[in-house]
Amino acid sequence: MTMTTSPLFAERGDKSEIETGSSLQPKFDNDGLIAAVVTDFESGEVLMVGYMNAEALKRTIDTGEAWYWSRSRQEYWKKGGTSGQVQKVQEIRTDCDQDAIWLRVSVEGNGATCHVGFRSCFFRKIVRQGDGRVELIRTEADRVYDPKDVYGDK
Repeated sequence: MTMTTSPLFAERGDKSEIETGSSLQPKFDNDGLIAAVVTDFESGEVLMVGYMNAEALKRTIDTGEAWYWSRSRQEYWKKGGTSGQVQKVQEIRTDCDQDAIWLRVSVEGNGATCHVGFRSCFFRKIVRQGDGRVELIRTEADRVYDPKDVYGDK
């Protein structure tokens, strides 16, 4: 992965500036990544969690569209680049110690985010059954789209 420094990001400074100041000083982990929680701008529903490196965060800020670093493919990806479900960024926030990003987005195309066809990647909840088993139960009954129609057999 190529690391890029950016004039958008200040060097990490003192605790007070990081926690309450006005300069963006993201804390990337040892792999150069920062977690990005993505929610629907209107409803607040959690859509997905992705990872960004400095360049993906810069591209997101510069273009107003969500970019991520794929840990499995080791490449940049613009969300919706293949599917048309582009995430238009309405607001970007960071947490108090600047080690996480929150993207509030509007999703284009059919409005889905999950690559397996559901609106949200969090389409199942964990439920403990009476006999002690743990099961995943769908919270979204139907898929928004068939992934084979968008991605083929990948």
